[in-house]
Amino acid sequence: MSSNQSARWVVKQKMQTTEQQQVTALILAGGRGSRMGGQDKGLTPLLGKPMIEFILEQIAPQVDHVVINANRNLDEYQRYGHPVISDSLNDYQGPLAGFAAGLEHSPTELMITLPCDGPTLPHRLVSKLLEALQSDDADIAVAHDGKRLQPVYALMKRSLLPSLHEFLANGDRKIDLWYPKHKMVTADFSEVAKSFNNVNTPEQQAEEEARLSHQPLNREKESV
Repeated sequence: MSSNQSARWVVKQKMQTTEQQQVTALILAGGRGSRMGGQDKGLTPLLGKPMIEFILEQIAPQVDHVVINANRNLDEYQRYGHPVISDSLNDYQGPLAGFAAGLEHSPTELMITLPCDGPTLPHRLVSKLLEALQSDDADIAVAHDGKRLQPVYALMKRSLLPSLHEFLANGDRKIDLWYPKHKMVTADFSEVAKSFNNVNTPEQQAEEEARLSHQPLNREKESV
């Protein structure tokens, strides 16, 4: 086998591995929604429908399984037909508590996390994070929008659960302190940075509705 043939074989094998690796999506809808007046943000209407519906429509084609992490209005979330799980920690302990619940219930070795208040997603969110994770044999791959890390858009291995349990048991709650304990890589989404717009306040809700009303979902030109 020539060197060129060998290189092509390696690339082909890596592509097959990427295609065959199953992924579970965890939608984080377990927060207080404090800046939204205590609203359950996943069920907050945007252009006439709950925000979580925007996310489900875009993430479901990219993954093998979907799980919703929620700590209230469980019946409302269950009507979408996906497993709904709650934090094992009480009193809204933050996204890492949701990560732990997701890893505990993930049917696949890889799990991608995403928030319920980000109504647009890159078309290749999962595949780009998976490519970054596998290319560096990392434990966690996190989206970067060109200016800042987007820490709740992350692909991680289920084998990190014991580490996360220990971290939480010690009273720690900050993502930016847990990620560095493991091999982490980033994936560049700077060309579609607006895909990470989120809705944390009524003002942002109005802004996002205005943006989306002039730019239908899945029509943003992107090569990533």
